[in-house]
Amino acid sequence: MSNRLFQGVIQQVKDSINTTIGVIDDTGLVIVCSNQMKIGEVVDSSAMSAFKNEQAVVIGKYTFKSFSTPQTSAYAVFVEGTDAVASKFADIVSICLSNIKQYHDEKFDRGNFVKNIILENVLPSDIHIRARELRLGNDAYRVVLLVRLLTETEVPAFDIIQNLFPDRNKDFVIAINETDIAIVKEVGVNSDTVVIENLAKSISETLSSGEYGVDTLIGIGTTVTGIRDLARSFKESQIALEVGKVFDQEKSIMAYEHLGIARLIYQLPITLCEMFMRDVFKAGSVDSLDQETIFTIRKFFENNLNVSETARKLFVHRNTLVYRLEKIKKITGLDLREFDDAIVFKVALMVRKYLNSNPMKY
Repeated sequence: MSNRLFQGVIQQVKDSINTTIGVIDDTGLVIVCSNQMKIGEVVDSSAMSAFKNEQAVVIGKYTFKSFSTPQTSAYAVFVEGTDAVASKFADIVSICLSNIKQYHDEKFDRGNFVKNIILENVLPSDIHIRARELRLGNDAYRVVLLVRLLTETEVPAFDIIQNLFPDRNKDFVIAINETDIAIVKEVGVNSDTVVIENLAKSISETLSSGEYGVDTLIGIGTTVTGIRDLARSFKESQIALEVGKVFDQEKSIMAYEHLGIARLIYQLPITLCEMFMRDVFKAGSVDSLDQETIFTIRKFFENNLNVSETARKLFVHRNTLVYRLEKIKKITGLDLREFDDAIVFKVALMVRKYLNSNPMKY
């Protein structure tokens, strides 16, 4: 494709420049030339020094000017002649070829297109048209995983992750910023969250291994069909990370589907959460509970409001636990032995945790 792009420009330029002009790749091979008899030749090794110079250089009877684009290896334009005019021609043609190659790469690069979709930089009406042009299947099942690097490191995390997904036609690894890397993974129809979580665990373990030592958090969106819905899965992976930081700090992998009521709380307006706290508790009542009492409450919830089992886990007499629960009822007005009161208290604790965290909204 690059050769055809370059040859088209060279053919147009040769009508205005009455001299030989062409392009070599970084191996010294002539890939296009106004004199088509030279295509396929390998230039003298001394010409390779052109790739080490930003300015046009004269080598033999030709003037060389190197250029490159972010997605490709280096190339060099060569123009027959050694004077200032040849140098100008080489500069102008190299700029033209660089720009047209970069435009082509961006337009037809699948990874760049997928990145623009998840960041919502593509008009919805254009997505299906571009997807057909790039032969990107619209009926495949895909999920977005968002890897957040927690430690500053010189380890090439992006390259490591990309090596884990060698099929560039189905899976896409995308750098979002300095700390976030998105993975758009094609999955099977019957792939459940457990399979995807195991994949995330594999990524986390690879990056945190002794060789690399990079700590990560990974958020998992829901599986979607259709290219357009990738943006939604990406947003869900972001929310999974933020909600996990608030409510499940001990976890390094959070799936949007498993966030439960935490997801609902996260999406509520802060003013509504504050109003809920005022309605549920008396002023300062939650803050008056000491750490031992909070620990008792958590254990009580973990053991499904079972007094005997909770007392056994806490290594206390059953009556001691009942006394603590009565104390909580007196302070808060909620009897945790009653299912409805327990739900209200559980939600209130989560809302309080959410308000104290001041999480970032997307």
